[in-house]
Amino acid sequence: MDEFELIRQLLHQRNTISPDSGVEVDAGDDAAVIRHRQGMSTVFTCDTMVETVHFLPQTMDATSIGWKCLAANISDVAAMGGIPTYALVSLGVPDQWESSALEAIYQGMDMLARQHDVRLVGGDTVRSPRHLVLTITLLGEVEAGQALLRSSARADDIVFVTGPLGASAAGLDRLLQASDGNQAYPGLIVAHQRPRPQVDVGRWLLESGARIALNDISDGLAQEAYDIAVASGVTVVLEKERIPLNDETRAYAREKKIDPVEWALFGGEDFQLVGTVSAPKWELICRGAQERGLQLIPVGRVEAGRARVDYIDEEGRRELTQRGFNHFRKG
Repeated sequence: MDEFELIRQLLHQRNTISPDSGVEVDAGDDAAVIRHRQGMSTVFTCDTMVETVHFLPQTMDATSIGWKCLAANISDVAAMGGIPTYALVSLGVPDQWESSALEAIYQGMDMLARQHDVRLVGGDTVRSPRHLVLTITLLGEVEAGQALLRSSARADDIVFVTGPLGASAAGLDRLLQASDGNQAYPGLIVAHQRPRPQVDVGRWLLESGARIALNDISDGLAQEAYDIAVASGVTVVLEKERIPLNDETRAYAREKKIDPVEWALFGGEDFQLVGTVSAPKWELICRGAQERGLQLIPVGRVEAGRARVDYIDEEGRRELTQRGFNHFRKG
């Protein structure tokens, strides 16, 4: 059996484990056929991970590659307030990748897919001349006309995030520089390799009925806040002292003698959400989140003005430049 027959079998096995009445034609035919639910709109998103650009052998095991690529897609759907549903997988495989590693990639995708009831319904496999390339196209659904947008922010809104930031970037730094098996900061490694998309909080924000602007934090808080500022035509103001960091991120930053907020602002791949909501709705939204075991953390405010992101720290207020993760740059 060659690698591609193995992948076809793996995909078929995972699809037959949990049948779904919404699938009319499953993997194995020319294309999958899906029935839409009445009153729901379809969400489409696509993400790619390329060896040497998005990961290196010392930063990602094969299982984590599959997990993380699907997580990036699910996070995009979460930022719309949507529900992830079906995935198509395209894999470009160089000769040096063993069948066992390819199986592990699919295992990683399957592990996360099961947590979110996502069905793998097909895809493609091709040979790659040098590096592994994994692309996932994810479909989701959201109530018609209700998708949460970046363009909904207004002056006097509160800016919030859904959890600690900077851990993924700290984990990457640890993986690239550590020579001791990376055991001192295991939480940072997990944050980088196996991030958890915030589907539940995205759904709650949509169900709340409040006017919410939302974006997922894939390229760093500064860049994602800037995306909201541009889409909404407002100034987003972030306050350093409010940006949440977990204990491991702070401890590792002390060891490195650097400011951990830099990881939060510019590191990326936390896959938390950043959003805005009107001040009168803030307490209600927070209370509802807490009742559901979710968290919303205020990190700033929205002001009228030119589309930009301002940052307040111990040195005062200044405009931030957008220098989050660049997908066309190695690193």
